[in-house]
Formats: sequence, C-alpha cells, structure tokens
Amino acid sequence: MNLSITVILIILTVISSFYGFNNLSFIERWMFIPYKIKNRKQWDRFILSGFIHKDYIHLLFNMFTFYFFGRVVEQFLLFQYGTVAGGVVFVLFYLLGIIIADIPTYLKHQNDSYYRALGASGGTAAAVFASIIILPLADICLFGILCLPGFILGALFLIYSYVKGKQDSDGINHDAHLYGALFGIIFILVISPGSALDFVDQIKNWRIF
Repeated sequence: MNLSITVILIILTVISSFYGFNNLSFIERWMFIPYKIKNRKQWDRFILSGFIHKDYIHLLFNMFTFYFFGRVVEQFLLFQYGTVAGGVVFVLFYLLGIIIADIPTYLKHQNDSYYRALGASGGTAAAVFASIIILPLADICLFGILCLPGFILGALFLIYSYVKGKQDSDGINHDAHLYGALFGIIFILVISPGSALDFVDQIKNWRIF
C-alpha cells in the first residue's frame, strides 16, 4: 500500500506528539518559545513546534483537518510537477506554512520569556486555504452541522482570526491561523497564477439556491 505524503506527515506528527504527552522535557525543547529562539538561536523550534501538540483533542483536530485538505493540495502539486518534484514541493509547502505562520508571533513575543506555543495550525491553515483556492465551491462543514462553500467560510475565518488576533485574549494563537491561511493562498497563486482565474470563474457562477 502506497502512503500519501499527507498521511506520512500525519504519522510523524502523531508519533512525536504522543511521545511528548509523556515527556515534558521533550515538549519543552520542541515548543515554540520566541524568547529562546532569539537568545539561544534555537531556530529549529520554528519547525519542531509544528510536530507536537497540547493534547489529544488539539492533535485530532489539526490532523483530521490536514488529512482532508492536505490531500487536495498534494494531488494538485503532483499533477503540476510530477510525483517526485511535486512531493518535494508539497513537503516544503507544509513546512513553510508552519514557519511563516509563526514569524509574526515571533516578532511580537521575542522578548516575552513566558510565551509558548505549539501545534501544526500554521501548516494546516495553509493547506485549508490553498485547497479553497483550488476548489472554492467545495463545502466545508463546521462540526458536521453548518456547511458552506469554502470561499465563504474561508472569508469568515480570515475576518475572525484577524479580530481575535488583535484581541489576543483567549490563549489561542490566531495569528498563526491567519498568516498560515494567507501563505496558503499566496503560495498557490504564485506557483499557479491560472488558479486565480479558475477561482473567479467558479465563484461567479455560484448561486445560493
């Protein structure tokens, strides 16, 4: 059985997250801590923090989401570049999503020795929004109840993440969600400019009823 790159990334994340649940020193070394990145030059935390999670719910939500949307982006890139090159580009896309999503957080909290974050939210958000550019009319369902076309729910999510990021009051790194999403959009439009026209063509013909 051939495993997709999406599934392989999920397996690696699950293994490292499960190990971290019972190893606090491991979590402490991999966690995204801007203060230590700046003062100890531990730049690897930008990537390592994307492969650990706070708890089972955090892990399940990120990996469940990445499984469905990551496959769309992976297949798109394999079609564009072929099996080997497309696979390499997809891995780079995911890792860059994790890294770039955390850059604003790093700049904001680099002098805060108490700030900590972890999780694959940046890479997951990048995959979700890249897939929305590719398939804007595909429904995305919240909790299996409210289902809306991706481009509508995506726009609402961007607004929500921006507002909550400004408030910075609930302990969730909304900036990572926002900038991961923006990276996913920009990435697809840069490597496939024609996707912009396809996106517009699809949504202009959309009707509520």
